[in-house]
Amino acid sequence: MSTTTEHVTTEHTTTGATTPLPGTAARGGAQRVLSSRVALLAAGSAVLLVLLCFASLAIGSQPFAPDTVIAALTHPDPNSGTDAIIGARVPRTVAGLLVGAALGLSGGVLQGITRNPLGDAGLLGINAGAAVAVVLAIFTVGVGSLTGYVWFALAGAAIATLVIFALAGLGPGRATPLKLAITGATVNAGLASIISGVLVSSSESFDAYRQWQVGLIAGRDWEQVLVVAPFLAVGAVLALVSGPALNGLALGDDVARGLGQRIGLTRAVVCVGVVLLAGGATALAGPVAFIGLVIPHAVRSLTGPDYRAVLPLCALLGPTLLLGADILGRVIAPPGEIAVGVMTAVIGAPVFIALVRRRKLGAL
Repeated sequence: MSTTTEHVTTEHTTTGATTPLPGTAARGGAQRVLSSRVALLAAGSAVLLVLLCFASLAIGSQPFAPDTVIAALTHPDPNSGTDAIIGARVPRTVAGLLVGAALGLSGGVLQGITRNPLGDAGLLGINAGAAVAVVLAIFTVGVGSLTGYVWFALAGAAIATLVIFALAGLGPGRATPLKLAITGATVNAGLASIISGVLVSSSESFDAYRQWQVGLIAGRDWEQVLVVAPFLAVGAVLALVSGPALNGLALGDDVARGLGQRIGLTRAVVCVGVVLLAGGATALAGPVAFIGLVIPHAVRSLTGPDYRAVLPLCALLGPTLLLGADILGRVIAPPGEIAVGVMTAVIGAPVFIALVRRRKLGAL
């Protein structure tokens, strides 16, 4: 009597070789195509970012030719009349790189951990928490330097994050994306009213605050950049290593827990990263809008939902948008300029509307 054996995973040929099941090769090919697309996008984004950095050094109230910029970078000469490049535009450009990457990463991580397409440090009230702390620091103790702003901004962002997640977790059920969005908007409105009340009662605080709250990287020097850079670096590392965990959380808490993830620890680590990124960026440049909201959506529309690819591209495209907006602000109104926070809102709003029209918001 003969028996027949079914091979589930492979089929044997007469030569003893194995053939994958139909569809396996197609899936592998699709994965390779996606990986190639991500690599191509990363390379293109990096090249564009380098070009924008160079343009940021050359364009301004005093424009410089490309060869002059290269000479100033490679052979600095105090007598060459290019002090503006090394002394002002290089730290300004580095500040733009840091702030843009921080905002892009914080937005991508927040949208992943909350499973909310409107997850953004600005919309959820985290930036407002940092801003309230800075206003209170100006009003109560007369803090006037960015070194002082940093500590208050980080503390304010941390407290706002804790309050938002705690309030969203009250009542039946967990902190759902809808509850987080509503709670964040409510906290944001409440903090904005506190800011307005303090500023109305103190003209000195208003004068010190108004230059910061529109979102500026102009006038930033190396001392200010180096104060914030360590916080942003730690936050970026925490955000980038969270990609696999965010992929698990995207499937739901129960599935992620079944896959062996420690949900509470993951959220705690990611929230620390968000606080460092959003608080540090807000301290350095003020509340810059739309980068953390638009960039993650744009990246996911190109790469899909895999956060291992989304987050690095957010770190590249965030500063690309911010530096592009900063350069455009210098070109539009010479010899003056428009604050980068205003320009990112002008650019980001129509881009986000286009993304929403292209795809349903819930599918983003």
